[in-house]
Amino acid sequence: MKPALLVMGNQILPKEMEELELHFDVIKLWKERDPEAVLQERKEDIVAIASVYFVPVSKSLIDALPNLKIISQFAVGYDNIDLIAAKERGIRVTNTPDVLTDDTADIALSLLLALSRRICEGDMFVRVGKWLNGAMPLGNSLKGKVAGIVGMGRIGQAIASRCTAFGLEIVYQGPRKKEGISYRYEPDLHKLAEVSDYLILACPGGASTHQMVGSSVLKALGSEGFLINISRGSVVVEEDLITALKEKRIAGAGMDVFAHEPNVPEEMVKMDNVVLLPHIGSATIETRGEMGQLVVKNLLAHFAGLPLLTPVV
Repeated sequence: MKPALLVMGNQILPKEMEELELHFDVIKLWKERDPEAVLQERKEDIVAIASVYFVPVSKSLIDALPNLKIISQFAVGYDNIDLIAAKERGIRVTNTPDVLTDDTADIALSLLLALSRRICEGDMFVRVGKWLNGAMPLGNSLKGKVAGIVGMGRIGQAIASRCTAFGLEIVYQGPRKKEGISYRYEPDLHKLAEVSDYLILACPGGASTHQMVGSSVLKALGSEGFLINISRGSVVVEEDLITALKEKRIAGAGMDVFAHEPNVPEEMVKMDNVVLLPHIGSATIETRGEMGQLVVKNLLAHFAGLPLLTPVV
C-alpha cells in the first residue's frame, strides 16, 4: 500500500507529479471541493506533505495529522510552515535551495533594468502610438550607482555578481558580516538605504524581517532611489510604500512579491513608476522541474531511511 501524500498546491510540474504518483497515494488538496472533509477523512493516512510557499502549513494542520512524518517544501523559503510545531513532533522539513538561485537573481536584475530604463513604459509608449508625437522621458544609467542588497545569501550573492557586471557598486546588509565576501558590509538598514540608489530585498521572510522596510527606510532611500523586492511581501509595509510612491518620496519600485498575493494593492496597479510581477522568481520550466525533483528525492529518501538531500529540520 502506498503512503498517503498531501499535495497543497498545483505548482509541481506534470512529470514530477507523475513520479510522486508512482510512489505515493497522492491527495491533491487544491482539487477537492471540500478540503476540510478530505483532511478529516484521511487524517490518519497522511504521512507526508508536499507544500508550496503560498499555502500555510499551520500548527493546527500539523496537529490534525497524527501520523505526519515529513513536509517537503516546493520553495527555498519556508516561512509558511510552522517549524516549531514540526520540531515538537519530530517532523522533518525540507526545501529546495540552490536550484532557483540564478532564475530569482535574474528577476531582480530584470526589475532593476525595467525600472531604470523604463522598459514597461517604453513598450506601452510604442504600442499606443505616443512615439509618433516625440521621444519618451529619459531613464537612468546604472554605471556607478550603488546597489544595496538586503540579504547576502545564495540569491543575494547571485544578484551582486549580476549588478557588478552592470557597473554597480555593491553594499549589503544582514544579521552579520559574511566571511569570504569582499563587498562592503553595512549593518544598519537605514544607513544602507541612504547610500543606495537601488535597495534590493533578498532576505528570508518570517518574524525577523517582518515589515522591516517601512516609512523610515523609504525616507532614507530618498526621492531618487528605487526599491526592488524579490524576497517576501511580508518584508515591506505596503501602505508605507504606496504613500512613498504617491508622494514621490522614492523614485519607483519593482515588486515580484506582495503581502497578500495574489491580491495586489489597486493603488500600485495604477502607478507608472512601479513594475509588477506575479511572484515569478523561480518560474521557468527548468527550475520548477529541478525543484520538483528535489521534493520527490527528499520524500523518497525519507521513506527509504536515507539522509535527506536538503533538510531544514
